[in-house]
Amino acid sequence: MFIEVKNLKKAYKNGKVQSEILKGVSFDVKAGEILTILGPSGSGKSTLLNLMGGLDTADSGSIKIDGTDIVGMSEKDLSKFRRNTFGFIYQFYNLVSDLNVYENVEVCHWLGDKSIKIDDILDRVGMAEHKKKFPDELSGGMQQRVSIARAIAKNPKILFCDEPTGALDYKSAHDVLEVIEDIHKKSNTTIIIVTHNIAIADMSDHIIEIRDGVVALDQHNDKVLSASEVEW
Repeated sequence: MFIEVKNLKKAYKNGKVQSEILKGVSFDVKAGEILTILGPSGSGKSTLLNLMGGLDTADSGSIKIDGTDIVGMSEKDLSKFRRNTFGFIYQFYNLVSDLNVYENVEVCHWLGDKSIKIDDILDRVGMAEHKKKFPDELSGGMQQRVSIARAIAKNPKILFCDEPTGALDYKSAHDVLEVIEDIHKKSNTTIIIVTHNIAIADMSDHIIEIRDGVVALDQHNDKVLSASEVEW
């Protein structure tokens, strides 16, 4: 398996109160899968994504990425591994306001040793003709496309998407899902999507639902829809 999560636990302490967020989560992900992680607010799904992406540290358990366990790695080694392996897309675009589209993508382009040409990336996400524009000149959907371009600039093995359509209208959300689908088809990137939107699971190979810190559902999708067919 490309990703192996085993008995993963995480708790946070607030004063004298300790809250268990993940209570022993285990699952596997094949290389090249689109995995959607579902669950209500407070279920632990975003915590899980942050742990898998090396943005937070687990209390116990293991997360093996292509055979390498990132739990217990030093911050220096984890930072290097994260830089060379992961790309991140968030609900809010986090673009640099005084950099244009090309320059925003260029920020991450130099982080990888197998980076894709920026003009090629912008063409793939449909933003080539807007490369000289600044974020405040773009719609929400267009800004998210730039965010996606920035995330894939270094050609990551795994693309983590945290509510990638959460701040978008229906049409823009579909446009973004189609871009993510296209990246998956052309690069065979392993894509992990955390979302409240159950419909997005229809375009996924693999679906996991987290409830109260445990895996409540772990199944593969027999009939994967295209992004354009997904309805909500």
